[in-house]
Amino acid sequence: MESLAEYLSSRAKQVDAALDRFLPPETRRPATIHRAMRYSLFAGGKRLRPVLCLAAAEACGGTLEAALPLACAVECVHTYSLVHDDLPAMDNDDFRRGRPTNHKVFGDGMAILAGDALLTVAFEILGHAETWPRYDMRALVREFAHAAGSLKLIAGQVADLEGEGKKISLAQLRFIHECKTAALLTTSIRLGAMSANAPKAQLATLTKFGHALGLAFQVIDDILDVTQTTEKLGKSAGKDVRAQKATYPALLGLAGARKEARRLTAEARAALKPLGANAARLNELADHLLAREF
Repeated sequence: MESLAEYLSSRAKQVDAALDRFLPPETRRPATIHRAMRYSLFAGGKRLRPVLCLAAAEACGGTLEAALPLACAVECVHTYSLVHDDLPAMDNDDFRRGRPTNHKVFGDGMAILAGDALLTVAFEILGHAETWPRYDMRALVREFAHAAGSLKLIAGQVADLEGEGKKISLAQLRFIHECKTAALLTTSIRLGAMSANAPKAQLATLTKFGHALGLAFQVIDDILDVTQTTEKLGKSAGKDVRAQKATYPALLGLAGARKEARRLTAEARAALKPLGANAARLNELADHLLAREF
């Protein structure tokens, strides 16, 4: 079996090649919007969510080909959320994935439109997916739209904005992270399982895994924001503190946040036990994410 580093590299290249096929070329009129979309989409992201989608499909006996459109659709939604999150009216960040944010290059208006276009093309890409006996296109669209909508991703963004400069509880912070980060990550994994026509028991197992992993991922991000440099992160370090946002280190301290990250990662790994050896790659990915901080 290829090493995890080889796996991450090969899957990211496959996702990039598929995204390149799905998106209009930079020269397609109006060229500015397609340049802006591609600028952020191909800015060197880790492709974590699509890789998890593909790994979940493999864990359930599915194929890369069947899962790829779903993986690409998820990455488009994730990138759109970053483009909008970086805007002056939101988190107001100058750097993302190691280079100037979209609005710094193309202006606020074009960045808004690029985000809108990435969200829209995500559903177009989703339409290229096959359907399976347990999951028809209606099920895929509902799953996808729910994760990206006002009850999950956008709910988290709203709660995050409204919580700036306020003292919020650990339960409120968990709600933000469950919606803003864990929901789309969990849906990435669920869609991978759906592409393999996974039975309900397997889908439930992977849902538990995704939820715990998504929370662990965000706790680690909170830690890295206060312990790493801008160069290491590829985005502005310390911005959560400057924006007076509640974070796990702020509420629990660094030691407490690290303990929580370990606990959630262990919870994610425990959820995979019913899959046995088929979950080996997913377990590796969980450990890999935790190792970003430790």
